Amino acid sequence: MEEKKRYTDEELEEFRQLIEQKLAMAQRDYDKVMDELTNRNSNGVDDTSPTFHALEEGSFAQSKEQLVSLANRTQKYIQGLKAALVRIEKRTYGICRETGKLIPKERLRAVPHATLCIEVKQNNRIH
Repeated sequence: MEEKKRYTDEELEEFRQLIEQKLAMAQRDYDKVMDELTNRNSNGVDDTSPTFHALEEGSFAQSKEQLVSLANRTQKYIQGLKAALVRIEKRTYGICRETGKLIPKERLRAVPHATLCIEVKQNNRIH
């Protein structure tokens, strides 16, 4: 039996739907983080209150750093998902970029923006 070279259009459609769902959730998460960072949803005076203590300011700064880090990770994830949608359109989705073999469906369901099969990914971590 010949080894499968790419996923069928039906399989690609299944992945497209999964990716679009994850993309919508990630975009909502990103928007919430950005709202938090820019205080868009706050009418409070937390950032101007003269009673803000040094420890609270330190905690606030750390919280902002964590939000920025989260925003950056989420944005990178969104870009990966969008790139996966482009690969679906080009019918190259699910093909390991190093071996040229199909990435197992289980891996793509868990990490839909994956471009490497698990063996290559693990070998890259070691080296």
